[in-house]
Amino acid sequence: MDWDRLRIFHAVAEAGSFTHAGERLNLSQSAISRQISSLEESVKVPLFHRHARGLILTEQGDMLFRTVKDVFHKLSMVEARLAESKDRPSGPLKVTTTTAFGSTWLTPQIKEFIHLFPDVEVSLILSDEELDLGMRQADVAIRMSPPRQPDLVQRPLMSYTTKVYGAVAYLEAKGRPGKPEELDGHDIVVFGEETPMPVKTVNWLLEAGARPETPRRPILRVNSVYGVYRAVRSGLGLASLPEFMMPEKMGLEQVLPELSGPTTQAYFVYPEELRHSKRIAVFRDFLLRKVAEMQF
Repeated sequence: MDWDRLRIFHAVAEAGSFTHAGERLNLSQSAISRQISSLEESVKVPLFHRHARGLILTEQGDMLFRTVKDVFHKLSMVEARLAESKDRPSGPLKVTTTTAFGSTWLTPQIKEFIHLFPDVEVSLILSDEELDLGMRQADVAIRMSPPRQPDLVQRPLMSYTTKVYGAVAYLEAKGRPGKPEELDGHDIVVFGEETPMPVKTVNWLLEAGARPETPRRPILRVNSVYGVYRAVRSGLGLASLPEFMMPEKMGLEQVLPELSGPTTQAYFVYPEELRHSKRIAVFRDFLLRKVAEMQF
């Protein structure tokens, strides 16, 4: 099998269409189509079912795709190890974490890391969906819960809790609650129910000091911690936000300082096969140092 055709086949199978694969590879749709047809002729079986809404792999196509995907994965591992053979840490480092943690804490730290290790090419992938590290969708993850994937190395990174915050303009208009029971008279923004909760007790603020006979109703639900933060910053209401977001420096004020949510553990996670990676080691040590410098 021709390697260039397999590379194009891999892109088409992942994209689900000739058009999207062509955009990714900077090739025309007709050129992509010709290469796939030539590959199908060489293996003497159809690899895709073609229909108006896109492409679906045939049984034989799926078999080939799984094999090619595995080869690409192994090649990327070899490429990473070759880059690691130099004295200085170098090469690409894809880091994934949640939108909230990445936007408010991690991104501001990256400037210093890049200055210290200019040969490491950092990419941040901020998503509340967990990427598959085993398939190298990312090299490193910072997770707000223990990883569920097998064959991953995990290192506790930090423990944090959540506190109650509101925008100064909101507090001046609605008043500052002096005790948990007074939260009944306030607008509360909580995490939405449409997606998995970061932690089971993420919406503890609805119950703090509340009376069972008069449950609190949130003014807004948002399926993103960062979205909750943005809503609170706009002056919509109060919310519990992680300490690492440092909202006191972002136009928010802490109220009811004696109140805090459950403690959550964040983890530094990477595949077992990257255990000896210099890039990952220096990034891990950098983060541990920055965490040690934090003052909650």
